[in-house]
Amino acid sequence: MSFKKRDLAVVTVTKKAENSLVGGHPWVYGEEITDTEGLLSDGELVDVVSQKNRFLGTGFYNSNSKIRVRVISRNTNDKFDAAFFERRIKYAWDYRKTVMRGDTDCCRVIFGEADTFPGLTVDKFHDILVVQTLSLGIERRKELIFSLLYKVLTEDGAAIRGIYERNDVAIRELEGLTQNKGFFMADESSAPIGTTVRINENGILYDVDFENGQKTGFFLDQKYNRLAVSRLAYGRRVLDCFTHTGSFALNAVKGGAESVCAVDISKDAIAMAQHNAEINGFIDKMSFKCENVFDLLTDMPKDEKYDFIILDPPAFTKSRSTVGSASRGYKDINMRAMRLLPRGGYLATCSCSHFMREDMFTRVIASAASDAGVQLRQIEARQQSPDHPILWGVPETNYLKFYIFQVV
Repeated sequence: MSFKKRDLAVVTVTKKAENSLVGGHPWVYGEEITDTEGLLSDGELVDVVSQKNRFLGTGFYNSNSKIRVRVISRNTNDKFDAAFFERRIKYAWDYRKTVMRGDTDCCRVIFGEADTFPGLTVDKFHDILVVQTLSLGIERRKELIFSLLYKVLTEDGAAIRGIYERNDVAIRELEGLTQNKGFFMADESSAPIGTTVRINENGILYDVDFENGQKTGFFLDQKYNRLAVSRLAYGRRVLDCFTHTGSFALNAVKGGAESVCAVDISKDAIAMAQHNAEINGFIDKMSFKCENVFDLLTDMPKDEKYDFIILDPPAFTKSRSTVGSASRGYKDINMRAMRLLPRGGYLATCSCSHFMREDMFTRVIASAASDAGVQLRQIEARQQSPDHPILWGVPETNYLKFYIFQVV
């Protein structure tokens, strides 16, 4: 059926782009556009059609970006007014309340393309929303979208005191945007708002530095993986590598570990992990090391014995071109950890890069086990928590691989 044109500019795309859009992916790259009609304006909406004039969707156009169009709707009847964005926000929030079983003191409220808000991340840390905007179309509408976020959550009973922008990322410049961070909105009528906030995850308290912490301040995607570690930690000697804010280590303590050592190369990370241990009353059950994990796993003192090692490294690759070197890094740390563990010991290991596909990661782990001379018994294979939903057809939303093994 031929598409009836509206009051929007129209872009025609290749067959390859058509197949991708029909398959659910929301991006159109610049080289996939074969023709245009009407006035194209960066940050504004355009309709996307096939070579045969079949409607494929409506999205934000940006000539500055390799991703030329980011589709936000596949319905020709949609009107892109306040009611449209409010419906989308309500849908996203209702989904979180359902999949998190009401445990929404800290959670991801909007996960970009997975919630049809391309380039937008919204994390809730108790009464603060931390937002990151990575697309021009959302940037142009942020006053509307952020005000609706506040409205939807507060009308549902959430006490939101502030919305903080974490736009201090270089990727914004690829969209023709500048970097910035600071409060978009702050309600200081009851008390001044600082740049840290206390959250409760899995019954553990954390002080989140949302101004200077990595990403938006805290990694929410490992929430239920931390619980999985906690369930296996009882009576064990745990080594938490790349501890960051101490989250896996603290869950291990809560699970009844005999002892927990938290390691990170960053002094600031170790200081934050120690602080979080103190506010939970766990400091006497933990030790901390500010060291390079690769070196530590190689030169572990003989009198240090662990029977549970957790590997939660930062993304070793952020592009396809570096997957090879990342694979070597993942293999190295996993092999070293396996060699340190006794028979019957446990290993939790993960990768947070979507470029390191699951099949690649499992091959790396299998190769590490072979070189370490051990066999692995898989206990669990997990992914990111459901407030970071995986949208089929959009592989970029499927990024976290998490495994727990026993060395046998």
